[in-house]
Amino acid sequence: MSLPTHVPEPQGAELRLTLALNRLGVHRPVLRLFRAASRLGDGWIWYGLLATLALFGGYPGFRAAAHIGLTALFVAGLYRGMKHLVRRQRPYRRHAVIVARVRPLDEFSFPSGHTLHATCFTLMTMAYYPRLGWLLVPFSLLVAASRVILGVHYPSDVLAAAVIGALVALASLALF
Repeated sequence: MSLPTHVPEPQGAELRLTLALNRLGVHRPVLRLFRAASRLGDGWIWYGLLATLALFGGYPGFRAAAHIGLTALFVAGLYRGMKHLVRRQRPYRRHAVIVARVRPLDEFSFPSGHTLHATCFTLMTMAYYPRLGWLLVPFSLLVAASRVILGVHYPSDVLAAAVIGALVALASLALF
């Protein structure tokens, strides 16, 4: 089975949804919230989580951090490979009416690396520490929404990334 090398450009309802969500960014409080979520989703929150688990969680925390960290390395390679294979343009580059409200970390749109990591980290962390779900699930949803509101992804980039992140997390948990 080979991966598709072309993801169709959004049209119709998805393009209208992308534009509507991107327009929310004109409101300063909305923009601040989603820029902050996006920035933390660059990796800082996840690095801090892994360090906290490893340093303060004893052997179980160290084991969880190692498992999550190794899976995150796999995810990073996976999403980068997919981006370069698919090469989908970012919304603001394809549509002049969509405004990029942050600088993206890389060139292509599909899939959303922020969302993929957020989903994978959240599900894996919750497998070890279910009580952290009340904090991680809302944060991951903010990260995912931020990518569309900030104009750097389409909703389908985010949805696909969430599915891929969930599948990788579940597979990693089942294997180890």
